[in-house]
Amino acid sequence: MEFTRRYLPMEWEERWRREKERRKRMIEEGGEKFEEENKKLKWIMSYNDTRIGMKERAVKDNKSDNMEEDELLQSYHRQNYPSEIFQTLGEMKMENLLTDLILSTEDGLSFHVHSLVLAAVSSLIQQKLQERDGNEKEISLRLRPEVHGSGLAAVVEFAYTGAISNLKKDNMLQIQTAALSLGAPRVLELFKEEEDGGNKEEKILAEKQMKVGLQSMKDLWTKKVGCDVELVAEGTVFHAHRVLLAASSDYFRGMFTSGMKESQQESVSLLLIGATELEALLHCAYSGTLVLGWGCVFELTCTSLQFQFQPAISLCMKFLEQEVDVHNCLDVASFAEAYGMAELMELAEDFVLRHFQEVSATPKFQDLPAEKLLAFLRCDALSTPSELAVFRAVVAWVEADPAERLPQAEELMQAVRFPFMTFREFQEVRAVNLSMECSGEVEVELYKSALKEFGFGISDRIVQQRVRHPKDTLVLVGGDQLNPDMDQRLPSKQLWFANSLRSGTGLVKEIEWRMLGEMPDQARFRHGVGVHNGQLYVAGGCYFYAKYDVMKSVYRYDPVQDHWKRLADLLELRSNFTLVVRGDTLYAVGGDKDINTNLDSVEKYSIETDSWSFTHPLDQALSGHAATVWGGEIFISGGFNCKYQCLLSMFLYHPVRGTTYLADMTHDRAQHCMESMRNHFYVAGGVCNLRKYYTNQLVCEMYDPMHDTWTVFTPLPIPHVGAASAVLEERMYILGGYCQEDYSEARRTHRYDPVTQRWDSMGKMPGPVTDVRACLLHLPDHIRK
Repeated sequence: MEFTRRYLPMEWEERWRREKERRKRMIEEGGEKFEEENKKLKWIMSYNDTRIGMKERAVKDNKSDNMEEDELLQSYHRQNYPSEIFQTLGEMKMENLLTDLILSTEDGLSFHVHSLVLAAVSSLIQQKLQERDGNEKEISLRLRPEVHGSGLAAVVEFAYTGAISNLKKDNMLQIQTAALSLGAPRVLELFKEEEDGGNKEEKILAEKQMKVGLQSMKDLWTKKVGCDVELVAEGTVFHAHRVLLAASSDYFRGMFTSGMKESQQESVSLLLIGATELEALLHCAYSGTLVLGWGCVFELTCTSLQFQFQPAISLCMKFLEQEVDVHNCLDVASFAEAYGMAELMELAEDFVLRHFQEVSATPKFQDLPAEKLLAFLRCDALSTPSELAVFRAVVAWVEADPAERLPQAEELMQAVRFPFMTFREFQEVRAVNLSMECSGEVEVELYKSALKEFGFGISDRIVQQRVRHPKDTLVLVGGDQLNPDMDQRLPSKQLWFANSLRSGTGLVKEIEWRMLGEMPDQARFRHGVGVHNGQLYVAGGCYFYAKYDVMKSVYRYDPVQDHWKRLADLLELRSNFTLVVRGDTLYAVGGDKDINTNLDSVEKYSIETDSWSFTHPLDQALSGHAATVWGGEIFISGGFNCKYQCLLSMFLYHPVRGTTYLADMTHDRAQHCMESMRNHFYVAGGVCNLRKYYTNQLVCEMYDPMHDTWTVFTPLPIPHVGAASAVLEERMYILGGYCQEDYSEARRTHRYDPVTQRWDSMGKMPGPVTDVRACLLHLPDHIRK
């Protein structure tokens, strides 16, 4: 999916009030017919009431801002839509559905086609549509005698597929004749492309032609050329082509092809759809594009489902999946539950569990039904900095409506896992007084079970740890172990993965590590790793410590097949470099050629051809740097220069244009980590210059690529030099490394949470921990059981 953002003024509140009244009136008039629709719409109206109430409170409190006045809308585009819609149109032609044009030749061949599709390539058919009498349901056209059936067949094929499969020298004249007769200049252009070798990229050319064809059909729709049906919504009339409606909507296909009375009507009145929604869906049908924002996405999703507009449904779902955040995740979960969208509901509820502390601070959290809150509290996958945050969330929920909710509070408190709290945390629990009289007689005691479980009594219940199983898995690859005795240092071939994240008492957390397997060939450290299409790429590195122990070899691991494949070698020996994935290409950037020489070269890997080639070099030799890809661009920070001094630099690298320097970091560093998270880059760990030597770099800093600025954030609790890093569930993990001062191993994992702005210890690492590499992989279920 591709999308762009833009601001547009919105006036949804008044429109929603009108819509609510209209739906209420229609439901009352329709009786049982609209009962199910009414059930589904209860949530969406509740959502709007909440949104209007928030806006009114903001205005009353003088807190309205630009986001309230101007809704942030995003234009979502389905990239493959032209080929999808033309494939459907081709299938409808084969079934002779809604074909309204008969083309015939003197040699006896005839073709039943859709006038709209042919008009997108033929000026003659466009003219016939403009001249067509309103009562004329079908156009019959016999072409001139010199037009042969084979030539006409090729033009028809081009109209539906964007290509001609049997374009040869011996039939070119017949195709050209048919194209000239129909006025199809795009077909004639194929012959020039054929002469220029265009068939080498036939698929790309076909996709381009279908895109142009769809735009031509949209232009015809805009000019109302060939439109054969009127759709009426809220008194507004929209003109459209039946065939395109049927191709993009199962609802309209059934209406126009199954003998319903609407199939014979020139004007069709549509109930339960607003004019604004219908206009948006029609635009989507002709373009594969839908403008979405939180003020309209739920209504458009409802309408898309009702009218079975598959392109619009997919775009709405993509929006809901990509744009879910702490302020709307509960709305998305409730909406998905109301409409039976299991995958979307799972995604939204998992988001709530991962961001429970943030979500519990939003106004929408106060509206959660007790049974839904209880389900979240009881879930082992609930993720919070400590169990105290869970307790605070329950208190806030109860205090939002104490008279109504205190009777439910005891059951909710029983779901809080008090044994995980420290004594200091439990002191806050005892200091909170929610007890009050209900109905003047019964006093509710909230903490009887809490005291019992915490240790002041005997607990009948075994409290389980909170355990999360992230969908993506943190994987460690290779690495080394530090030992003064070189004979005892063994580089690793092992791959480990984090099967689950576990929370214990207080802030105690740990990772459950499991062995995934071993790399083929030699063990390696200071290597590069990257992930593309769910497969792991491992390149270069060292297999031991001598000058000539640097490698070129590259392997790919498929976790589904549990299979390694040897790929083409790097062009240069590389260790202590970065391997990044940009689009469908891998880039190996800089690194050490041996223990004394670093590189300025960059090479890229073509997955399609299994080959490496050099691209624009860096403007200086570099190793021990960090890199990340954001917005399709490669950003590189720090590292060692040719004199092995730690750098302050931050720059943008482009394979064609080369290096563009950005604002320097506030502190020099090398052998560090940098990860992209929440549209910022987080830099941590490594070493820095100290006169003629190096020392640990504990200072961490964050880069804002939108403003080209750096900000220091919470320092690391211990040194992590030559560590691995990855972002899992919007938290940055720093794994292993060593301490520069005494060369002791940093066998711990630390996780930075940008919400709490704190580094949490996540326990010890398995296997060798220095110069190790990390990535995220989606592993099959049978591996994680």
